[in-house]
Amino acid sequence: MPELVEGSLSKWSKLSFLPIFLRLTFDSSIIIYQSKIQMAQPKVESIRRNLVLKELEIRETPEGKQIFFSIKFVKKDGELVFMPRAVATGLKMNMKENRMRGVLPVDENGNACGHVTPVSIDSLIEYNGKKVRM
Repeated sequence: MPELVEGSLSKWSKLSFLPIFLRLTFDSSIIIYQSKIQMAQPKVESIRRNLVLKELEIRETPEGKQIFFSIKFVKKDGELVFMPRAVATGLKMNMKENRMRGVLPVDENGNACGHVTPVSIDSLIEYNGKKVRM
């Protein structure tokens, strides 16, 4: 390793003890790059799981129309499933005891276009484009 002479240190190595935000002020291109990275990452909205479950319990509006939603979840076998338009349905089991909910994919007219799929509440990933969190 070469010896360091006092006059040979660059301004960056002399400032290595400073916090990162102070070192970046010396080079404006780094600041611009970091601000572009921050702008490129949109803030992801999230929703609590208990609020998702409350919304799934409401199956229709006061006018009698079904409530549509989009949902993304992971099946028991590990397959990632996304339903862009679905409605909540019942299952032939105790849903609360088994921690499951039933969803049925529908088309734009509200007609069923698949079969009822049981979804574990622990495997929910997205609900109406919002990330599901505990």
